[in-house]
Amino acid sequence: MRRPPLSIRLLLCLQLPALAALMLAGCAAPPVPALPQADVPAAWSSATAGVPSPDLRNWWKALNDPALDALVDEALQQNLQLARARSQLRQARLLAGTDDARYLPVLSAGMRPVQDVTATDSYLHASLDAVWELGLFGARESRQRISRAQLDTAEQAEQAARVSVVAEVVRRYTELRAAQRQVALLQDMAALDDRAIALSGVRQRSRLAGPAEETQARLRQAQTAAQRTVPQQAIVQAARALAVLTGRQAPAPEWLVAAPQPVLGPVAPAGVPADLLRVRPDIREAEAEVLKAAGELGLARAELYPRLSLGASYLYSYNVTQNRRSSSDRVPGIGPIIDIPLFDWGRRQSQAQAQQEALDESLLAYRQAVLDAVAEAETALSLLDQQQQRAARLGEAEVLLQRGIATRDTLVRLGLSSDFERLGEQRAQLQTRLELADAQASRVLAFVALYKSLGGAPLPPAERPVAEARP
Repeated sequence: MRRPPLSIRLLLCLQLPALAALMLAGCAAPPVPALPQADVPAAWSSATAGVPSPDLRNWWKALNDPALDALVDEALQQNLQLARARSQLRQARLLAGTDDARYLPVLSAGMRPVQDVTATDSYLHASLDAVWELGLFGARESRQRISRAQLDTAEQAEQAARVSVVAEVVRRYTELRAAQRQVALLQDMAALDDRAIALSGVRQRSRLAGPAEETQARLRQAQTAAQRTVPQQAIVQAARALAVLTGRQAPAPEWLVAAPQPVLGPVAPAGVPADLLRVRPDIREAEAEVLKAAGELGLARAELYPRLSLGASYLYSYNVTQNRRSSSDRVPGIGPIIDIPLFDWGRRQSQAQAQQEALDESLLAYRQAVLDAVAEAETALSLLDQQQQRAARLGEAEVLLQRGIATRDTLVRLGLSSDFERLGEQRAQLQTRLELADAQASRVLAFVALYKSLGGAPLPPAERPVAEARP
């Protein structure tokens, strides 16, 4: 036989690797698209230089309240919602990678009676079959991406639950202590109202005032009593909420004992806005959704190609009627199994196009998650700054009122004023303290909202392997 010219042989040698590379490329999953450029500012709009920044993982310790620290630790251990999230994470970890099992050889055995067409002989067939789906055209890699995305989603859901539990404990504890402070101030105000009523009666009998003065004093007394029901109800609600958060059936008795209200010093947010991309759970979950959508697109595209499998079978036949083996009692077989999409090609192509749209949508959702996160953090930061200014102005007003009361005390000692005239200034001071307590609580709540928007919470502890965790 005449050999082809050297130039043709060289051309074939050069084309064969290219053809092989092309076939391998066709078997790969489509690449995961790059995440959109995050539109985040370089720094926070209300950042203050020289102000300490709490640790993002232990931000509530900036309040310097050991009772609060103990409550947070208890909630992280006993909260039922967080326990459910941990269980779902363990489930996801157990199932992670199991999709790969469909691309391992599957061995099956069976035995059944068979009767021939003449109904004269009966046979016993025993079979052993093996099928190995190859997962070509990116199918296997796509399923691995989906599995990885599902695990990432479960991990971020657990961390989101951790963030929410910590923030809710700090919020409820702050509301509890602020309400207790308000009740104490309103009790002091009620005592002033009682004294005002008594002095009004004395003034009326001395012809120094009319009945309207006592009526006004009793009106203020009724208003104070009505106002006190609001923080009292807040105490009950906050204590019950803390019990639920810590997995208790009822609030602990020590919670209902009045304690100092948490006061927040000067603070500034830790890090820069870009840190949200790596710590905020909803952004990380949106990133996992992109990976999942890319995996589903790869599966949809793999369905457009023939599904290739390797199969092997061994059939043993025994003639039960004649009590002997048949003439062809052993039938082995091995070869490829090809599933070619023909009549449902249009459906598969539409599915691939829909998955491409889903991938594009997941990229838009990622961008939206980033924008929402930055906006939420900036809003919380602005609110924190406003509450700081409010608390500062009320603090200044309380100092001025204290000076006025000191001056009035001097006038009373000199006989130039009366106790009744001093009651109004004392009541104004208590009202300012009430507003100051509310402002301080609102500032702590804004601080909670800020660090919740930053994704602040302890990282989950390293869990033992499943084999070690089982008794």
